[in-house]
Amino acid sequence: MHIIDYAIFFVYMLLMLGVGLYFFKKNETAEDFYVSGRSMNAWHIGLSVVATDVGGGFSIGLGGLGFTMGLSGSWMLFTGVLGAWLSAVFLIPTISRLGHKHKFFTFPQVFSHFYNGKVAFLAGIISAIGYIGFTSSQVLAGAKLASATIKGLDIQTALIVMGIIAVAYTSIGGLKAVIYTDTIQWLVLISGLVFIGIPVAYHAVGGYEVIKNSLSAEYLSLTNVSVYQIINWSVTIIPIWFVGMTLYQRIYASKGEKEAKKAWLIAGVFEWPIMAFMGVILGMLAKVAANQGMFAGITDAASMDSEMGLPVLLATILPVGLMGLMLSSYFSAILSTADSCLMAASGNIVTDIISKFAKNKLTHKRELQLSQIVTLLVGIFAIFLASQMQNVLELMLYSYAFMVSGLFVPVLGALFWKKSHSIAAFWSMLLGGGITILLILTQNKLPFGIQLSENLDANIYGISLSLILFITISMYHHKKQLKNEFQVN
Repeated sequence: MHIIDYAIFFVYMLLMLGVGLYFFKKNETAEDFYVSGRSMNAWHIGLSVVATDVGGGFSIGLGGLGFTMGLSGSWMLFTGVLGAWLSAVFLIPTISRLGHKHKFFTFPQVFSHFYNGKVAFLAGIISAIGYIGFTSSQVLAGAKLASATIKGLDIQTALIVMGIIAVAYTSIGGLKAVIYTDTIQWLVLISGLVFIGIPVAYHAVGGYEVIKNSLSAEYLSLTNVSVYQIINWSVTIIPIWFVGMTLYQRIYASKGEKEAKKAWLIAGVFEWPIMAFMGVILGMLAKVAANQGMFAGITDAASMDSEMGLPVLLATILPVGLMGLMLSSYFSAILSTADSCLMAASGNIVTDIISKFAKNKLTHKRELQLSQIVTLLVGIFAIFLASQMQNVLELMLYSYAFMVSGLFVPVLGALFWKKSHSIAAFWSMLLGGGITILLILTQNKLPFGIQLSENLDANIYGISLSLILFITISMYHHKKQLKNEFQVN
């Protein structure tokens, strides 16, 4: 990179930190810090939602899918659209009303309302663990991008630099800083892709005829994906719209139900087809460049990490000045997700875990200070976790799977089934999340030589067992209650 590119990138990072410092002076209570004073409009919320959901991990991950399977990789984000619109119809009306009425900060507080404190406490632990993993995936995405585009920068150093920037402005600025920077970051990313990344890459590889001749026909098809893969994406991604702490925070931060619904519709359209196809097309262009030998002397195209294709392409083709702008665009996406996930994990730990052990209620000032300290510590741990991982998309989907398998069934029960019981919620969460982690670690191999289908994600088994246990225990306690009422009468 040229000194001009470094200067552009450095100024952009200072701008992000400046936003965090500005809102640090504005925050007076934990309500300001975690839910933006419940005063945000639909466009800010909508752009923040899509920036958080797609973000850097999916941007780099979509590039990897485009590199390995072509246009069909875009179906992964189509499942996100379905999740967004389903939650707008079935989730937001209830959660918006409860959130504003009871002044909720977090997702597990909903469980406290419908079930009890123990269920909410366990939900807080599951959500916090999941979002720490998700934050790590974003830091890893940034490190991969930086190490591929900045000569002489190793991935571990890049992890530390990326992590410090994201943690700094998030821990001082809170959710309002996150939402406003998300808006800026999303606009920067879209502009960078539309006006710089795709046109320059398309021209550099030689245009459509070269693309067509360099790739197999499957790359240009929307059917180059298995039914099993679509099922796995659907079961992992659609439910996250019902259990994601970052999403609940934005529902609470919206002015009301109408604004929140509009925000979710905006987010859905931007996710698919806009961002989905931009991401996989750039990944495909990276594959063409690799096949043409454009990466010779930089990396071995035959054995390279598919997620490194897009960053290497950008480093290879972009001239001075444009490299700094494009790098800022992708770092925008990464930071927009990392900051939100960090806020989610921090909110779970402070509100749903630490507060359960506090003997006296904290003052607004002390609660705000505690929130900032916890955000800082969680960020440091997320950086450490990222240093132990290799694949961005894999780490993201593992985090999703753990949260979904533990939390999705009890959410559905709370919203739609009057026979739901708190004991059923607790044990289904424990079993669902636990079995998913076990299957991920053992690659679907269970004790006594039991091998489950490798075509189906561990998350599917976790949700299935969670659902069975939830229904069984709830029905048992419902019948027990009816029996007791009959005996009394």
